[in-house]
Amino acid sequence: MAHLFDSSALKSPLPGVIPELGTRFEDAGYELSLVGGPVRDLFLGRVSPDLDFTTNARPDDIIRIIRGWADTFWEIGREFGTIGMRKGGFQVEITTYRADAYDPSSRKPAVAFGDKLEDDLFRRDFTMNAMALRLPSMELVDPFGGARDLHAGMVRTPGAPSTSFSDDPLRMMRAARFASQLQVQVAPEVFEAMRDMAGRIGIISAERVRDELTKLINGKAPWTGVDLLVESGLAEHVLPEVAALKLEIDEHHRHKDVYQHSLTVLRQACELETDADGAVPGPDFVLRFAALMHDVGKPSTRRFEPSGSVSFLHHDAVGAKLTAKRMKALRFDNDTIKSVARLVELHMRFYGYGDAGWTDSAVRRYVNDAGPLLERLHRLTRSDVTTRNRRKAERLAFAYDDLEQRIAALAEQEELAAIRPDLDGEAIMALLNVSPGPVVGRAYRFLLEERMENGPRSEAEAAELLRTWWSAQPESSMQDTGLSPDTTEKESLRGQDGSGTNAKDK
Repeated sequence: MAHLFDSSALKSPLPGVIPELGTRFEDAGYELSLVGGPVRDLFLGRVSPDLDFTTNARPDDIIRIIRGWADTFWEIGREFGTIGMRKGGFQVEITTYRADAYDPSSRKPAVAFGDKLEDDLFRRDFTMNAMALRLPSMELVDPFGGARDLHAGMVRTPGAPSTSFSDDPLRMMRAARFASQLQVQVAPEVFEAMRDMAGRIGIISAERVRDELTKLINGKAPWTGVDLLVESGLAEHVLPEVAALKLEIDEHHRHKDVYQHSLTVLRQACELETDADGAVPGPDFVLRFAALMHDVGKPSTRRFEPSGSVSFLHHDAVGAKLTAKRMKALRFDNDTIKSVARLVELHMRFYGYGDAGWTDSAVRRYVNDAGPLLERLHRLTRSDVTTRNRRKAERLAFAYDDLEQRIAALAEQEELAAIRPDLDGEAIMALLNVSPGPVVGRAYRFLLEERMENGPRSEAEAAELLRTWWSAQPESSMQDTGLSPDTTEKESLRGQDGSGTNAKDK
């Protein structure tokens, strides 16, 4: 199916780089078409800064045509027929028509160049990505009904789904990602193939799975994409902790559906993101993934109590460890792992505030423990309220409002965002006449504890507190013996059983 594309229907003008590049290839005697996601995006009224083209020109020909016109170009994907370039604000990839063959035991194709645009489109993942715009004629080539499926909000494959997913199993996760990003549904035959072939995702590298998962979580409706992963069985291979949240509900319904609760928390966390000028601009992967994973410790900590209730003691700490382990397996970077796991660990900290109230010291510890994650923790904690009991929901919201107000009030008086002892390490060493070592660390922790408990003090008050603390330490009385406090501490640790005998002498 081919017809002229009505560019006047676009919400924004077609970038000049597209027809200009098409003219260069036509003048050189070659075909060129805009293809894949950028064509799909034209139907959605948006233009991506990343543009994909396909051509019957071979890599050497592509380089000859763009040399001197492109701002820069690179040949990293040359063996796959791809030449990359940058022009203005656009990053462009131009790939020779492909007709690859796949080894069922591997994702890597045996690269074979093709000669026909239609053959190249057939090997693409979904019909909505198997459309091309011939240039510079603006002829739309849509042999598999991609525009129809996009309009219907349906994910279909150009050929049999089983063949497409066998060629590249990551396409199954991509279908779930599209459900999240574009808020579309997968066709019944596509879902059936995903369910039957879910285990084949195991041949895909952790890094590629991670990248698809990140895009899914950052989509417009990540809860729909996650649900598709779970229902198809893919989650059992890539996010088994989430799949395990579908706990069997006991006959007395003594606890809520943890899985559905987690999807609701994810949705509510997305709703609490702020724009680029706010504290947590969306999409925020750390907040969203913590919302999804916050209760993954519940399946292994569930206990039915004699009273008839159900408990999940320490599920926050267990969940933080499970989350970190899964993210490491998916090759996430250390900073992201630590941030998400820390939020999971802290998500229960607030509960009890409304009943017993907190001292200023407890508020300081809450802020200090959250550190730079505080704004995300605010949103995660609020998102975790999914009760249908309006009175309970209002009580929790009021309590958290009160906590945030107290944090703001204390912040006006103290530097809550970066709580430090009233004396730094240099001042501690000078005052105690000690060298860097364990003693300084102990003194620092003592002053930090005092700062948390009682708020800021003057330098003189802090110095007096430190002298009092130091006078009670065994090292202080040994300074005149010629031994350093650090050496004394090591000797003390050897004989810490109280017998006065060093462990090495026993």
